[in-house]
Amino acid sequence: MDRRQFNALAGASLGSLLTRKVWAERAQATAASGKFYFALVADTHIIDNFYVKGSEHGVEDNESILLTTPRLTSARDLINSLSPAIEQVFIVGDYFHEYPSPDYNFYFKNTTRLDNAKAITDGFHMPVHIGFGNHDYNVRSIPREMSHRLFKAKFNTDPYTVLDYKGYKFIHLNNFLGSTQDHTAPNFSYGTGSLGEEQLHWFEAQLEQRKPTFVFVHYPVMQIAATEFGDYGLQPLLRKYKDNIQLVVSGHTHKWIDFAHTYGPQHYVMAATRYDPNAYMLMEVDTRSNTWRFINADLVEWSTHYSKPYRAG
Repeated sequence: MDRRQFNALAGASLGSLLTRKVWAERAQATAASGKFYFALVADTHIIDNFYVKGSEHGVEDNESILLTTPRLTSARDLINSLSPAIEQVFIVGDYFHEYPSPDYNFYFKNTTRLDNAKAITDGFHMPVHIGFGNHDYNVRSIPREMSHRLFKAKFNTDPYTVLDYKGYKFIHLNNFLGSTQDHTAPNFSYGTGSLGEEQLHWFEAQLEQRKPTFVFVHYPVMQIAATEFGDYGLQPLLRKYKDNIQLVVSGHTHKWIDFAHTYGPQHYVMAATRYDPNAYMLMEVDTRSNTWRFINADLVEWSTHYSKPYRAG
């Protein structure tokens, strides 16, 4: 471990101590019946021994990818330590970092980044729910169906999911199922997400139940096709059901961005544990008043990879 890596991990340890103090002040002191807590993590980018060092774009990316395991582990240990306890954790895509082989059976003959990611998240003390990111696919060369088979076999996770919990819905959308993410389609565009007709109708059916709902999707809304079939698409649905959608959270950019109510509901893009072990969202929900709080929001350094006051590195 070199000096830079040592300093990064030391910073993570300090961050954990400071975050526990904040949690005690802001959450434990106000804990009461009717409240529960969940956490969000994004862009963990776990690798394995098959990963080829130096294959990223630029010095920062090449350095950060080698620290993804200790940084996610640090975030996990902090989340596990909180009291009152976090009850659910949601990972907003890029769980692992691409595929070392196009052979499905390779992943059952070898210990790969899929297994490494699961081993870390199995250490959470609460259920973990995984969404798909662009690096959990490789839509140019790996069939989407193979990714879905692996996620089901390894993580028991479907391409898009809903959790009904204490009167709330937590929806993981998948913006890689529409035609823009089909490399054989005429409108293929790697940087543009789309949901596809089946998922859009499923999403609206969930929203029609009018339960308070948190929505997670890997690409920021600005990078997802506004409409896909006539005037039907993600953005019209967000605006139509803005009164019961509590919050939309994305990852992908590896930076904190506050889009406020640009698309109807409050929309945050969160930073990545790949770059900062303190890049997580700690959320409180008050079921009596139907309100929520992003408890560590004022520790975020917006438009950066980092969260105050424990910037790694």
